[in-house]
Amino acid sequence: MKKIIFVTVCLLMASYLKTAAQNNVIDEIVWVVGDEAIYKSEVEEARREGLKNDVQWDGDPYCVIPEQLAVNKLFMNQAELDSIFVTDDDLSQSVESDLKAIIEECGSQEKMEERYEMSMDQIRSRIYENRRQAYVINEVRKKIMSKVKVTPAEVRRYIKDIPASDIPDIPNQVEVQIITLEPTVPQEEIDAVKADLRSYIDRVQSGEISFSTLARLYSEDPGSARNGGDLGFFGRGEMVPEFSTTAFNMTDPDKISKIIETEYGYHILQFVERLGDRVRVRHILRKPRIPMESVNNCLARLDTIANDIRSGNHTFEFCVAGYSQDKDTRNNNGLMNNSPDPTIPGTSKFRMEELPAQVAMVVDKMHVGEISDPFVMQLPNGKTICAIVKLKNKINAHKANMAEDYEILYEIVSSVRQQEALDKWIRDKQRTTYVRISDGWNDCDFKYPGWGKY
Repeated sequence: MKKIIFVTVCLLMASYLKTAAQNNVIDEIVWVVGDEAIYKSEVEEARREGLKNDVQWDGDPYCVIPEQLAVNKLFMNQAELDSIFVTDDDLSQSVESDLKAIIEECGSQEKMEERYEMSMDQIRSRIYENRRQAYVINEVRKKIMSKVKVTPAEVRRYIKDIPASDIPDIPNQVEVQIITLEPTVPQEEIDAVKADLRSYIDRVQSGEISFSTLARLYSEDPGSARNGGDLGFFGRGEMVPEFSTTAFNMTDPDKISKIIETEYGYHILQFVERLGDRVRVRHILRKPRIPMESVNNCLARLDTIANDIRSGNHTFEFCVAGYSQDKDTRNNNGLMNNSPDPTIPGTSKFRMEELPAQVAMVVDKMHVGEISDPFVMQLPNGKTICAIVKLKNKINAHKANMAEDYEILYEIVSSVRQQEALDKWIRDKQRTTYVRISDGWNDCDFKYPGWGKY
């Protein structure tokens, strides 16, 4: 969070001061890159924010910062040549996230507006522009790096040529298979939650109480409940489909939505406002209670499955296919994937601290091939599930090698080669871009020598 706040604040203030500088004869232009100027005020503000956030500059900040800004301008120029653009949907979530982070850092919206001498809408606009530039720059970088292809032979040569002390250490890792079952939620519990939500709708529409007050009292979404259920602005792709569809179909703040069901529970929504491709709503979330009897029944079922596997009646993989309700691992023999997004290929190898806490506590005491007793765990969406796991493999700490750690070594070599490609591109771009550095700002040991010499 500190890194997000630092980057955003630095760019925000630099952007603000650059605009002010155009009408400020005291400020001065210290670099010109192409037809773009870099102002002294931009550099000063980035340096001050860096000091406040304990940033360690790799050299003199009066050399490092303007060079970083100059490199960004090279990328932005290339984006124009390549017609790389960004849409509101690509940015809306990160803009609102940055805005919330800055408000928390400042203490309140009013203090933020006072600090930056801008309104909320002006600050949001600045963040949007900074995020837009960061997105575009990243797209240019990805395009350059995508041309880098690394072969197994190159990875092998890399390991052979570097000193043994530079070969990375691989910590203890495990591979885990999992079978999960969801405890049954009785229909009467669902009916009770829906009845409560219908009563909330009636109370709001009768004028008895406000939606925001009910959200503070009863919503089970702690993140928004304290704000009266207000979720702030979001784009279509930022919420689960059922929620997003309802929110974007609403236009009247005096009407409350019908009850909708998502993986998080049951919701009602109140429209607040729309801004371009973003919408702002309040919501109240209620989750049906799972009785202990349902949890115990689920654990008993898993205990039977575990005993069948231990006795050799069925394999773990057979039971995954037949019983597991974990959609992310069911088609992979239950093997857990160490990726933040299960749709993106990752690795099955986990450090213990990377496992879900409840799984790590169980696996920590297991032997390879052992099947755990059933246990209860919570998913990130708040759902309670029951599970058993099998410790498929345990890899002790060691120096990386081709046989066990090719994926890790491949990523290391790819990263090195991609950085080399970026460095070469920047040096080539220097030769075709007009650069002028003011006296007093060019006596530097730049990362990319050659600025203004072509």
